[in-house]
Amino acid sequence: MLLRYVSVLGEAPMAFVILIAAFAFSLLVGLAFHEFMHAYTADRLGDPTPRRFGRLTLDPRAHLDPIGSTLIFFIGFGWARPVPVNPMNTRNPTSAMATIAAAGPLTNLAVAGLAGVPIRLGLVPPLHPFVGTGLAEPLARYAAQSPDNMLGLFLGTVVLLNVLLAVFNLLPVAPLDGFRVAVGLLPPELARPFASAERWGPGILMLLIFAPFLTGGAVNPLYSVLGPPIALLLDLFAPGIGRLSFG
Repeated sequence: MLLRYVSVLGEAPMAFVILIAAFAFSLLVGLAFHEFMHAYTADRLGDPTPRRFGRLTLDPRAHLDPIGSTLIFFIGFGWARPVPVNPMNTRNPTSAMATIAAAGPLTNLAVAGLAGVPIRLGLVPPLHPFVGTGLAEPLARYAAQSPDNMLGLFLGTVVLLNVLLAVFNLLPVAPLDGFRVAVGLLPPELARPFASAERWGPGILMLLIFAPFLTGGAVNPLYSVLGPPIALLLDLFAPGIGRLSFG
């Protein structure tokens, strides 16, 4: 992701710094706060497991995964260390697990909403770095033209990455949060067979992720499923962020 911007480092160093800062901020807040809220919610519901494992903290070092957290700088996607929980310590394990799982993605949406306020108010332009290689240079130049543009790039990156994290994690496929949410919300007669398919989740998820690469881009189920809700949320939090133009 950021490698395509190395070529503009000499011309627009501040824009490159803003990109690095936005990705780092999104990583620290988007991933670390996501996991902290899992831990906090479990603790509030009566499960002491996250506290025992030292995860009830805002210190990002307790939550970030060395590989998964680094990948977000290069491919715009990554992960943190899962928070260990034991819903059996709560009064209602099934609903508690759903609540704990939902806390992470909802936190990402809250971060995206807050970061998008200046964009919604028209104070800064709606920019983000997820553009084609041919647009990377004009984006960097445009962002470097003024402090408002650079702030728009910073906030737009935070909005986009947090929306992506939230929507992706809400997929009802194990080991993502959406799987636990679905198990907790489905009626018992549907929840039981659905939960029994958990062992197939990682394989299904990998197939969904790599389908575009295996089919030369002809099949992209994740884009088909996640594209509409992502577009809806981006338009809600940062109107115009999906329609970039530079001049």
